[in-house]
Amino acid sequence: MQTQRLILWMVFSMSLLMLWDGWQRHNGRASMFGGAPTAETATGGARPANGGAPGAGTGGKADPSVPSAVPGAVTSADVPAGGVVPGAAPASAAPAAQPIRLKNDVFAIEVDPQGGQVVKTELLTHTDAERPELPVTLLSNAPGKIYLAQSGLIGAPAGASFPTHRTPMQVADGPRELAAGADTVAVVLTGESGGLKLERTIAIRRGSYLVTMTDRITNTGTGPLAPTLYRQLARDTHKPAGESQFYSTYTGPVVFTDKDKFQKVAFDDIEKGKPKLTPSANDGWVGVIQHYFVAAWVPPEKTPREFFASKIDSNFYSIGFKQPLGEIAPGASQVVESKLYVGPQDQDTLARIAPGLDLVVDYGWLTFIAKPIFWLLQQLHKLVNNWGWAIVLLTIVIKTAFFPLQAASYKSMARMKAVTPRLTALRERYGNDRVKMNQAMMELYKEEKINPLGGCLPIVVQIPVFIALYWVLLASVEMRNAPWLGWIKDLAAPDPFYILPLVMAGTMFFQVKLNPTPPDPVQAKMMTIMPLVFSVMFFFFPAGLVLYWLVNNVYSIAQQWYINTHMDASKAKPKKT
Repeated sequence: MQTQRLILWMVFSMSLLMLWDGWQRHNGRASMFGGAPTAETATGGARPANGGAPGAGTGGKADPSVPSAVPGAVTSADVPAGGVVPGAAPASAAPAAQPIRLKNDVFAIEVDPQGGQVVKTELLTHTDAERPELPVTLLSNAPGKIYLAQSGLIGAPAGASFPTHRTPMQVADGPRELAAGADTVAVVLTGESGGLKLERTIAIRRGSYLVTMTDRITNTGTGPLAPTLYRQLARDTHKPAGESQFYSTYTGPVVFTDKDKFQKVAFDDIEKGKPKLTPSANDGWVGVIQHYFVAAWVPPEKTPREFFASKIDSNFYSIGFKQPLGEIAPGASQVVESKLYVGPQDQDTLARIAPGLDLVVDYGWLTFIAKPIFWLLQQLHKLVNNWGWAIVLLTIVIKTAFFPLQAASYKSMARMKAVTPRLTALRERYGNDRVKMNQAMMELYKEEKINPLGGCLPIVVQIPVFIALYWVLLASVEMRNAPWLGWIKDLAAPDPFYILPLVMAGTMFFQVKLNPTPPDPVQAKMMTIMPLVFSVMFFFFPAGLVLYWLVNNVYSIAQQWYINTHMDASKAKPKKT
């Protein structure tokens, strides 16, 4: 029992430590575990949609015309006449043209005629966490929230520049909203520079968050040219709206290749000029993830690509890929298509778009356990058509599956509870003589056939499963805006009236009373305080998570009551002679 209480005390202490560390990082202070605090500096105004071409940021240098030395950076061959890196702000910018807005039934995007950048996306079926009357805006060029999808061509001869995401483009006329009976709506933009003509078609389809970007590149010069296509996401480090102070989810760039699988590329590593990512491959994609949502560039299958991540400006970074297009003869054309997904982390949809794209649903190192749990949750949802009741059923199914282990734990705890008075007497008898007290306790355990770790080991075996279940409920976008019953309108938001956390606190107090009281008064007091601390913490957790813990507690109480009653009945039953 001493060991069990020690483990619980360690868990409790580490929980408080991690909560304090999360609070420190949330407020821009350094983590207790090392690493610089996440930058939260908001831009003073809307940053122009002019993030540099791959690696064309200042890299912390005073002279913005000097190319960055970050791997994947623009070389001197990409610097046009005048020494200005493609993407650097011009001396006098012309008035910006209004973005073109494309809209289907679930999705709206805005395209800037300057370079054909996607500067805004609205997810029409997902409401904003802070302003429910508005849709979620993922890509954005608003002050303090810069998040852009950019594309262009580099590799021009010295003194020239191919069309980049800074090149003004002509916009063709056409419908901008999905018509009745139509499946696709698109816009066509044309730009020319450095002997290359770029005709870009940006299209969205009905019922989809997928943007198809098709570039037709024509050599209008007199000699062969060998451009390299780049696609990138440029983002500052703003936190997504509605993030909790009491739990942390990853926000930042990611890369996937078949060889190295899913890789997170932290903003801090990009800041230091040491991004950790696969340099090149014939497969894979790049993206930026945040809680519930993702933006990702998906190149054509089985084509060589180079991945890069670089600092563009203070608190402004890019992640992308470069795709060599080979030599294009004068008068010849080449067509290249890429897909840009900007939407919710729907695992089934993402898995159909590209291999490994569903891994953006971040379950951490327990993904191999979490994936089957989420599949089971989906099946239960198909039965009851309500995510809240699916959580209830899932918790019951998993708790029932672990009942044999749980029973062993409860039986051990019941035996410990039965000998608690004798343990207390030993403590009083030996006082501060720890050696004699421990010897006497071991003899008592041996006499009563009690394993001091018997209550802990079955719990330890279950911990990975329940942590994985926790991450499934925290990371699944299906919980967002999903009602349960009555006052619970959104399982991804805290209970507005704190009813679930308060009821859960009551079940935790009841569980403490069912367990044997520790002989140590300090431990006994801590076990009483723990339900209060955790209930306050759960006031700010999503209702779906609190529902899971509440059902888990209630079912655990029922199991423990059954086992205790069964053991008491066995003791009362007279033995046959």
